[in-house]
Amino acid sequence: MPLNRRKFLEKSAVTGAGVALAGAVGAPGAQAAEAREDKRGAKRYAFTVLGTTDLHGNVFNWDYFTDKEFDDKDHNDVGLAKVSTLVNRIREEKGRRNTLLIDAGDTIQGTQLSYYYAKVDPITAEGGPVHPMAQAMNAMGYDAAALGNHEFNYGIPVLRKFEQQCRFPLLGANALDAKTLRPAFAPYSMHRLRTPCGRDVKVAVLGLTNPGIAIWDKANVQGKMTFPGLEEQAAKWVPKLRSMGADVVIVSAHSGSSGTSSYGDQLPYIENAAGLVAEQVPGIDAILVGHAHTEIPEYFVTNKKTGKQVVLSEPLKWGQRLTLFDFELVWAKGRWTVEKVGAQVLNSNTVQEDPKIVRLLADEHEKVVAYVNQVIGTNAAEMTSAEAPYKDVPIIDLINHIQADTVKQALAGTEHAALPVLSQAACFSRSARIPAGEVTIRDVAGLYVFENTLEARLMTGAQMKAYLEFSASYFVQTAPGAAVDPAKLTNANGTPDYNYDVVSGLSYEIDIAKPAGSRVTNVRFEGQPLADDAKFVFAVNNYRANGGGNFPHVAAAPVLWSNSEEIRNTMIAWVKAKGSIDPAVFAAVDWKLTRNGTPVF
Repeated sequence: MPLNRRKFLEKSAVTGAGVALAGAVGAPGAQAAEAREDKRGAKRYAFTVLGTTDLHGNVFNWDYFTDKEFDDKDHNDVGLAKVSTLVNRIREEKGRRNTLLIDAGDTIQGTQLSYYYAKVDPITAEGGPVHPMAQAMNAMGYDAAALGNHEFNYGIPVLRKFEQQCRFPLLGANALDAKTLRPAFAPYSMHRLRTPCGRDVKVAVLGLTNPGIAIWDKANVQGKMTFPGLEEQAAKWVPKLRSMGADVVIVSAHSGSSGTSSYGDQLPYIENAAGLVAEQVPGIDAILVGHAHTEIPEYFVTNKKTGKQVVLSEPLKWGQRLTLFDFELVWAKGRWTVEKVGAQVLNSNTVQEDPKIVRLLADEHEKVVAYVNQVIGTNAAEMTSAEAPYKDVPIIDLINHIQADTVKQALAGTEHAALPVLSQAACFSRSARIPAGEVTIRDVAGLYVFENTLEARLMTGAQMKAYLEFSASYFVQTAPGAAVDPAKLTNANGTPDYNYDVVSGLSYEIDIAKPAGSRVTNVRFEGQPLADDAKFVFAVNNYRANGGGNFPHVAAAPVLWSNSEEIRNTMIAWVKAKGSIDPAVFAAVDWKLTRNGTPVF
């Protein structure tokens, strides 16, 4: 019988002003020979910090968009059930009392499992369920987790309820109340590790989140919270933690290590600042890196003030890897000092799912599988996104068709109703597919995997040309006579697929033989050259409208309409209402890649 888990999980005790204090770790189980005396009589102690990040709602090794076990070209596995097996193994090897388990954010968004318990059967409802990620992480014994930017996608009430359901603190030293400028969440947690010799080891975990939240989730946080830079807040808190007696300071940062920002200079704070924190702020021993979805087993950064090496590690995403920070401490002059620290990552595809986690959430999984497999309509011809990054394909036209249709209806009867509507869309998944025949919720949801909402902005012809030009930098410059390999044609300078927008309602060419900044040619509206002073309604997602990707003009453009409903849900409702999809109605080749006027494909 499935357990009834509509239960209230009390949060672990939080003492002080936004400061979580964890008690001594003294769990049962194997006790490794973690403490010893060397030949000179010096006392030594070793412990391990385990780290995950960017779990994005993955509990099981399952893809709810394809309704089958997850797989990719590298045969990675995903989910906390796999990670739990690795964690159990390390705890058995090291001794439970000699480990801590932490996370670096982006926990409650990303799969239909996490969406279901935010929107369909929401955790915020009276007597509502406990979030599957809270259940799994509680069962695994997490000690702390930093806030990610996607924690704010569903609004602050959902986040606060999730926080309440977790038996560990959610940390965000740079998530401040907008009015008081005091931490809105616990800035840090303090953990005592008992040792057989000397005093306990005090380990501080400082949580830092991403300043980009102010842009990406503006509608949910504006006037409520503010997010200053990671370096600034680390410089404030690390000395405090040391003065409180922390022997070891670990930063859990939902921020990449590259020192770059996707939002340009729209914010005075760096998006991917983990490396800068290590370089600029003395007193940090290790940083668990998140946000960038990259694999960094071990990376050392030299602190400029002390010359000390700080170790960074990022365990990829979705539970595909588990970071291990191994610390070696020595007792000298009445205190513990970190003598050595190294990092590595373990691959979750090397183990089976933990049966305990599988049993715990089997009924939630089954509910979501049933939900995503509901039939909502039919489709006349199969559509896929496999070629969407470099060709105008019907499946992306479908997104734009629905967005434009929705905006036209919303503006009917207003002063802007007569203006033509353009729409932007990007390829969020190269594996999206809407089959011919019956169409399910998961088919449509798999095309739009983010929780974006829809807005209408007022744009000019000149602004749209600049927008298209910026988007075209996505392509690698390719000489007229050179061979074209689609696999090497896109993602120039690391630009992700979701930051390449195509625009419907205009026709245009992108000349990939030309350098970025001078590629877009023959831009036309209704067959005529696009006039710079022409005015358009631009249907655009909130991420882009708020400055995500740093596209020109759109963030400053007048807002004509906005909607709180996710675009994904708008698409599902549209298909339900129509009952059928026919690509012949909306599909058209409006843009193409060229070289000196000759089509590439």
